[in-house]
Amino acid sequence: MASNVSKELLNVLACPKCKSGLKHDSAKKRLLCKKCSVFYEIKHGIPLALEDKAKKIP
Repeated sequence: MASNVSKELLNVLACPKCKSGLKHDSAKKRLLCKKCSVFYEIKHGIPLALEDKAKKIP
């Protein structure tokens, strides 16, 4: 994976806002929550999946 996040970690991560599953966007190094219309950046292989780090999907 381009973002160096393990597949096992991606399988258990959930959106901190709504608890739904997140979709991995490896090209942009982020995790998407379509239900909340937000994304969480992945920096240095670490997902920043904290509610206050959510950014609106443009």
